[in-house]
Amino acid sequence: MLELLTHAAEAFIGVFNEGGKTFVGFVSGILPTLIVLLTAVYAIIELVGEQRIQGVARMASRNIILRYTLLPLLAVFFLTNPMAYTFGVFLKERYKPAFYDSAVSLVHPITGLFPHCNPGELFVWLGVATGITTLVNNGTAPFSVAKLALFYLLVGLLVNLLKGILTERITVFLARREGIVLEGNESDQPARATPASPGNALPIK
Repeated sequence: MLELLTHAAEAFIGVFNEGGKTFVGFVSGILPTLIVLLTAVYAIIELVGEQRIQGVARMASRNIILRYTLLPLLAVFFLTNPMAYTFGVFLKERYKPAFYDSAVSLVHPITGLFPHCNPGELFVWLGVATGITTLVNNGTAPFSVAKLALFYLLVGLLVNLLKGILTERITVFLARREGIVLEGNESDQPARATPASPGNALPIK
């Protein structure tokens, strides 16, 4: 019994020891990069100006392709997760659900190149990159980690575009079925007949 408790205690402490080693690896690896990236992004926002960035966001929201590729990319890059979703304020009501769907799907693919965008869930990318890094070090990987990160982002943007267009269509369909008039969707609503006023009614013979 005592030996069993000893092994259990060693296993329990071992988990935290491994966590400590991982943290030390982050301190000497990804954390400095993360801090520098965040500082650089905030500096860019201050230099360019929030109004200009918002102007680009408004421009991107007018085109269906840019709306679900460039706009989520700008939102996640500059505002990071979860503040990126506030870029939806530049969109009409019919586009907001689709934009959220696109933006929330991009917070993982973008971390390969820009880890500051979603540091809380960076472990998803690191789990994949660790295996590829091992293969690269052994000389058995057909591509580099940087190339993997780039393709990860490009595929993510393509998926975002498809999801955004599909979600937009579903939103319009459901709104029309429920009789809900969304901003930007007024032209899809059937015209309603205006009842004649009593003064204009034809006399009954």
